[in-house]
Amino acid sequence: MTSIILRGCNGKMGQVITEMVEADDNAVIVAGIDISLNRNNKYPVYQSFTACNVKADVIIDFSAPVNLEEMLDFAVKHNIGIVLCTTGFSKEQVAMIEEAAHKVPILRSANMSMGINLISKLIQQAAVILADAGFDIEIVERHHNKKIDAPSGTALALAEAMNEVLNNEYSYKMDRSTERAARSRKEIGISAVRGGTIVGEHEIIFAGTDEVIEIKHTAYSKAIFAKGAVQAAKYLPGKAAGMYCMNDIMK
Repeated sequence: MTSIILRGCNGKMGQVITEMVEADDNAVIVAGIDISLNRNNKYPVYQSFTACNVKADVIIDFSAPVNLEEMLDFAVKHNIGIVLCTTGFSKEQVAMIEEAAHKVPILRSANMSMGINLISKLIQQAAVILADAGFDIEIVERHHNKKIDAPSGTALALAEAMNEVLNNEYSYKMDRSTERAARSRKEIGISAVRGGTIVGEHEIIFAGTDEVIEIKHTAYSKAIFAKGAVQAAKYLPGKAAGMYCMNDIMK
């Protein structure tokens, strides 16, 4: 039985994870961390890790970059791993995460969907072949009208996955309205659409001469992200300190 502390437990994703874990015989949420205490949770909820004295196997973080250091300190002090689902960290915060990973296992992913992580592998293979053949690469991501950051962390992660196998020679173009110029060959265009209640769509376009290849992932509910987070939480306990990703679960 994997015992979980859920940070952001009263947010939308936190509620989905809570319902999913309640139906899982191999996992249990033993405490929550949230600035809001306005829900009748079946587990104790604290407004900060400094107030929490509950023992657990792992932390799932589906919140925001604020108070990151507090969570990392708690994890290191109690020697428990973190499934880090939050995005939007600064360079300084990323450095803090990497430093903590020398002491505890941290699984970090911009998108917890198994499908997105499988696509990440597929587009790496495609990029190696198609970029050399002169194909242009574009990413179009679509999300609901309440999403604040753009482009999405997932879109950036997909771009970085391809750039990694392309020797990091490609730049990212997120706005074509600021200049009138032909497209550079070694660039990855990233476009963001915000509207309605779109949970999440990511489309990778390889556009060549007289042919186009499209690889697309559509999320129809937040449950796919919750499922991945819970799978990661059950995978991480007992692992050595270090940085992990969803691909490690899929091996």
